[in-house]
Amino acid sequence: MANILQSNAWATFHRNLGHKVFQAYGDGWRSLATLEGGRTGRYLYCPYGPEAETPQAFDAALEHLVRTARAEKCWFVRVEPAGAAVADGLETPEASLRRRGLRPAPRQVQPGHTQVIDLTQDEEAILKDMKSTNRNLHRNIAKKGVEFTSSTDPDDVDVLLRFLDATAERKDFNRQQDDYLREAARSLMPLGAATLYVARLEGEPIGASLVYDSDDTRTYAHAAMDFEHRKLSAGIPLVVRMVLDAKHKGLSRFDLFGTAPEDAGPEHEWYGFTKFKKSFGGRPESYPGTWDLPVNRAGYAAYTGVRAAREAVSAARKELPALAERARAGTGKARAGAAKLLRRGA
Repeated sequence: MANILQSNAWATFHRNLGHKVFQAYGDGWRSLATLEGGRTGRYLYCPYGPEAETPQAFDAALEHLVRTARAEKCWFVRVEPAGAAVADGLETPEASLRRRGLRPAPRQVQPGHTQVIDLTQDEEAILKDMKSTNRNLHRNIAKKGVEFTSSTDPDDVDVLLRFLDATAERKDFNRQQDDYLREAARSLMPLGAATLYVARLEGEPIGASLVYDSDDTRTYAHAAMDFEHRKLSAGIPLVVRMVLDAKHKGLSRFDLFGTAPEDAGPEHEWYGFTKFKKSFGGRPESYPGTWDLPVNRAGYAAYTGVRAAREAVSAARKELPALAERARAGTGKARAGAAKLLRRGA
């Protein structure tokens, strides 16, 4: 697996964003990390990395990241070894990471679970693995006047931004900032690492999606559809088109990027997207998740303490409206009860 987040194209993108990027290679390993943090502490973040062919290669990659972190006066290294062999023998990946001194990060950054479609199958096998509704929409959507176009013109990403704005406002969720996505288009499209797909109804855009391509994997990254045309379900055949185009491009994997694990409930951040993504077939994949390796233990303790305090304040603020509502309801009930007693007294 060649992950886009550990690619040269991604390094170019983040340098253009103004980030300090560190790339390194060794015997059986490679890593890409960015310098993150600020007043609450600096750290190196290695998204879905480092990549390593053996546990020994992973150790070498980790040692290099630690040396770099110390040179940059970082408090810790944050890794996500999705494409790394970390475990020896019967040891679980989680146990092997703990043995090396890593600990689960306070938050998971990239998804720890996903759904991946095998593009080495023939086209009919890929379609057969999807839900029949998806296949039917793919085959019949043109009859409804919908067509799909693809673009590697960075300026066209504004189509997606418009739909993301409307979706974020309607559903009240945080999305990637416009400047980030515009730079992604400017940096990655000329390198063949990003493509914008647009769904059009009689020529007018009704939705769009941005995908990222590595040497062997297409990643379904950002998408939004026009709410007024939701009954067309154009988002489904749009994904099918992106899957089949990835196969024709010679890629071997389509990563639907982000699902909830089997036992997760509605509270999981990816729960609402999971049923939709799994309707395209493929197989589930799980990764060890996001882990931190302290370089400066006192600094790391301070970082986690400040973060815990901020999360407690944020949770309290979110709870205040509910507490106020319950208080108002309680006051109302008390007043009603007092009025009833007064009427009985009368």
